[in-house]
Amino acid sequence: MTDSKNHPIEKLIEVMAALRNPEGGCPWDLEQDFATIAPYTLEEAYEVADAIDRGDMVALREELGDLLLQPVYHAQMAAEGGLFDIHDVITDITDKMIHRHPHVFGNANASSPEDVNAIWDERKKLEKNTAQDNNVEPSALDGVTKGLPALLRAQKLQKKASKAGFAWAHIGQVIDKLEEELAELREAIERGNHDEQAEELGDVLFVLATLGRWLDINAEESLRQCNAKFERRFKGMEGDFKAKNKSLSTASLEEMLAAWDAQKSLEKG
Repeated sequence: MTDSKNHPIEKLIEVMAALRNPEGGCPWDLEQDFATIAPYTLEEAYEVADAIDRGDMVALREELGDLLLQPVYHAQMAAEGGLFDIHDVITDITDKMIHRHPHVFGNANASSPEDVNAIWDERKKLEKNTAQDNNVEPSALDGVTKGLPALLRAQKLQKKASKAGFAWAHIGQVIDKLEEELAELREAIERGNHDEQAEELGDVLFVLATLGRWLDINAEESLRQCNAKFERRFKGMEGDFKAKNKSLSTASLEEMLAAWDAQKSLEKG
């Protein structure tokens, strides 16, 4: 067994502390705070997801390391303020996993993923009730982080609302609502009111997130994959024009659409 003092995580903690040491540390790292590091934390999580999408295990190993640095970084800054350290973070998540898996570490029974989800939700609810601020009225929507990407947060809010009984009875109603919102967006465009257009577009996106939840599709992941597909096809289109010694900027829309369709055909085999 590896000595805890020589464990790689301990070495990483020491490196991070050295980078933040006012005496001989890194000037860039010393200037950072929670707010300036938060964007990097989000970026590293997305880079992990990208490596998984590409099936690149070499990149995944590297990106997981970059992501691991983030909680160590935040915890180091917290330790400097006497708030908590990385060991507190690790202890808390370990305790939470044990508490939320009584079917593994206790006497509860779970024979299916649905059983596990029910136990998880019940345990999570118990934790929230224990920590609830007595001065704040509880809501069925509590616990949905505001910093999540908008589509992902929309689906999580909808899931919470659905558990409280606020949900469509069948998917046909969702489709009808989508068509209604699209009609309202069209009307807003015709009226030329930009603020109204922005609001109606948001309504359309929210209903699309609802549709994704009904289809058991993660809307954020679906759009991320669509972005990757668009980028792949567009770059392929650029390559086609380059092979013809022609610049994309000089091509007509008809030529570009034909090249785009060619890229779609290549992907479909």
